[in-house]
Amino acid sequence: MSTLEQQEGRQEIILQSRMRSESYGLHEHYAPDFSRVPRNNLQLVLDQSQALHTHALPIMTMLHDQIVNTHSVVLLTDPEGTIVHSVGDPSIMERVARVALTPGVNWSEQSKGTNAIGTAIVEDRATTVHGDEHFLSANRLLNCSASPIHDPMGKLIGILDVTGDRGSFHGHTMALVRLSAEMIEDQVFRSLLQEQPVVLYFHSRPEFINTMMEGIISFDASGRVVMTNRKAISLLGGDFSSIRSHTFTSLFGLSLSSLYDHYRGINPQLLMLHLGNGLQVFAQARINPNNRDFQLGSPARPSAHPSSTRLGTACKSPWAHLEQLDTGHPQMRENIHKIRKVLNRDIPILILGETGTGKEILARAIHNDSARSDKPFIAVNCASIPENLIESELFGYEDGAFTGARKKGSMGKFLQAHSGTIFLDEIGDMPLGLQARLLRVLQERSVTPLGGSKLFPVDVMVICATHQNLRERMLSKTFREDLYYRLNGLVVKLPALRERSDLDVIVDKVLQVECRQCPVQLSPEVRDIFLNHVWPGNIRQMTNVIRTSVVMVEGDGILRKEHLPADFLDEFEFKPDCPPSAGSVTPLSENVLPSSSARVSHPATSASGGAMTLNMDVRSMDHIESEVIRQTIDKLGGNVSAAARQLGISRNTIYRKLNHAD
Repeated sequence: MSTLEQQEGRQEIILQSRMRSESYGLHEHYAPDFSRVPRNNLQLVLDQSQALHTHALPIMTMLHDQIVNTHSVVLLTDPEGTIVHSVGDPSIMERVARVALTPGVNWSEQSKGTNAIGTAIVEDRATTVHGDEHFLSANRLLNCSASPIHDPMGKLIGILDVTGDRGSFHGHTMALVRLSAEMIEDQVFRSLLQEQPVVLYFHSRPEFINTMMEGIISFDASGRVVMTNRKAISLLGGDFSSIRSHTFTSLFGLSLSSLYDHYRGINPQLLMLHLGNGLQVFAQARINPNNRDFQLGSPARPSAHPSSTRLGTACKSPWAHLEQLDTGHPQMRENIHKIRKVLNRDIPILILGETGTGKEILARAIHNDSARSDKPFIAVNCASIPENLIESELFGYEDGAFTGARKKGSMGKFLQAHSGTIFLDEIGDMPLGLQARLLRVLQERSVTPLGGSKLFPVDVMVICATHQNLRERMLSKTFREDLYYRLNGLVVKLPALRERSDLDVIVDKVLQVECRQCPVQLSPEVRDIFLNHVWPGNIRQMTNVIRTSVVMVEGDGILRKEHLPADFLDEFEFKPDCPPSAGSVTPLSENVLPSSSARVSHPATSASGGAMTLNMDVRSMDHIESEVIRQTIDKLGGNVSAAARQLGISRNTIYRKLNHAD
């Protein structure tokens, strides 16, 4: 569809919405109803949306990080358009409260007329409403972009929205909202998979399995379709209702018993299946161990966790193994060398590093290179799970252990990881009271679920990670000393992106991950920006920037500056000079070789053998630095970016020093 057709389609949606608004008896000059849902009803709304809120909150926070400084707020509503949560800067939240963009206020079309939230509900599609397109004149100071969120059965369960001042519109916002809504759907979908008898993960390209691009379908014990994600619908064609009428056999031409036989094998590989539309796909299955039909005569028992049975060797990531993480940076090379020494020796590994430096990527590579590679890899973020739930998440619980507990209980992450690897991310944020329980589990190598009395043995490789200074936390009595010494068998520290000498390779790897289906190339200007940015959010920030930007690329497949998020460009263009961190190239003011034009006398040692003194002429250190900069630029053929990397300073510093010298 052309841009003109898209615009005409959007205008038709706005026109139809305005007609509906009039039919509701609204008038554009009416004062909006900003009253909130009564307190009792609001609590009911919040309770009903709790599961959605739990999965949406981390993604809403990430989305807000992408639009920070755009004077916008991120909103989550229930299916009727009542706001249940908002994320925004305090100053922005104070302003939006005046137009009732706060929890408890309803933004359906019946209440507010044409607006992104209400219109997205009616149209069941992503919707943008700019300024004067709002039906009520009081709301025309806003720009809004909203996208529906569906459950695995295709039912609308909420709306994700970004609203800001009418003058703050950015072309990337709608794409970010749609992508974030899909991520929330994916989280909701995956949370419901554990109890499904059979789950199939598939894609036409094997490397997309175990990524957000994979199609996922779950089946009941008889082979009928139960749930499917958006990617599966796209790969299979049709819509949810038509796919749900199928069975495993009618979709893939293979009986369920044949699938069971395949996974009873000692080393099952990727399946190659043929769809009715002629498409060939690669697939893997996760079969619930409680599935009686699969258990009969089965010598092998796959894990109940979706990510634990990704068995095919063809399913590769560009940094799935340690050797792929050795991209030229000395510290990373040393880290990998040490890790290989302790691999398979029952020595715990503690990974330190700033947020977003790739701690989980390294942990997965360690697992993939270990003798446990065909067993579960279970990742737990200790900072993202509510404190009152983390114990049950880690160690499981019996039926009826607490109010709201799932019927038949839950096995917990440690038991899911049995015979494989458990990765405890942000271990420094684990509540103090739970640390004693974790220490006991690690020492006794057994778990007792909440509400139970039976001990279950666990055999796991333990990898932990944190951005916290654990020694400082021990001194402040917020981290147990005995747990620290139990976890730090081998400690490795990941360098921040601003410290890495292999940044060019990292950029290409992230681009490879995000653009496998539709290859995209960076323009020289964009590559220059990426190589000279300080990346405060490290690899996670780079991934988000590239993931968002490639959505904007059209035609020739070249990612240009105009495709980059506006807030990222603001961060790049107005960032303060960032001094290089420890381990980076020595900064100019230390141990540089002055230019030949700066005469430096030979050091003179006193007769008594005292300290040497260094005498210079009237040239200041600023002049010496500018000479070194010029020589470096000349040596590198005028490439300012390369000179900045070699000298360990930013391009802004280079320009400032040269202008000052001139």
